[in-house]
Amino acid sequence: MNAPTDVSMKTDEVLRVELEVFRRQHRDLDEAISALEERGTADQLTIRRLKKQKLILKDKIALIEDRLTPDIIA
Repeated sequence: MNAPTDVSMKTDEVLRVELEVFRRQHRDLDEAISALEERGTADQLTIRRLKKQKLILKDKIALIEDRLTPDIIA
């Protein structure tokens, strides 16, 4: 998560690897949040922080996907 956010200087191969890593982290956070909420004793501040991290990852994923998807004008 400490990777630079400037995707313009990275190769497509590096972006694909980062995309997979970010997707995995996003999925792991989703599972952690679900597990904490199911227990019912979870700290709301912790859940809020995890959800914020998840949103940051979602934005990074969208940015990389936009960079990797070619612009096609139909």
